[in-house]
Amino acid sequence: MRQVGYARVSTTDQNLDLQQIALRAAGCVRIYTDEGISGANFERPGLAAVLDELRPGDTFVVWRLDRLGRSLVDLIKLISELGERRIEFRSLSEAIDTSSSGGRLLFHLLAAMAEFERSLISERTRAGMAAARARGRQIGRRPALTGEQRREARLALANGSASVETIAEKHGIHPRTLLRVLKVDVAGQEAAR
Repeated sequence: MRQVGYARVSTTDQNLDLQQIALRAAGCVRIYTDEGISGANFERPGLAAVLDELRPGDTFVVWRLDRLGRSLVDLIKLISELGERRIEFRSLSEAIDTSSSGGRLLFHLLAAMAEFERSLISERTRAGMAAARARGRQIGRRPALTGEQRREARLALANGSASVETIAEKHGIHPRTLLRVLKVDVAGQEAAR
């Protein structure tokens, strides 16, 4: 069973030495690194390389969970995907080791907390949107064109006084957006008949 390590620092001013020493002491045969890349971004060359190298039976080792990523939801997803590939996970500082029953328990507790956090955020978002609607606020993106602008556009296209491109440019939108808005209007009128 191989142990493969991963270390990351957010800025090039920071040093990877402490992490690499700890990973080597833990028995890592290879260590992949990323420098100057935020933990919020899961698109990292070093991380992609280590995930590509890992094989069933390997253990993926990090010094601390925050070196792998900041989002608990993304961490849980990644560690679950590793488990599906029969790759164990180990975080040295938090003493998480999915090859042990205690480590798996801790991981599942973290996963349950992440799910609870997602539920709370979703509930708060729905409550906030309902309150905004009750105050008469429109939720979502503003319409690309007002009703009057749509009527003018349809009229100009019907009598040939302007092209789709000209009308779109006049209103500061893309021609495809104009066509989509007008198509939605036509579909709504047909449904109302």
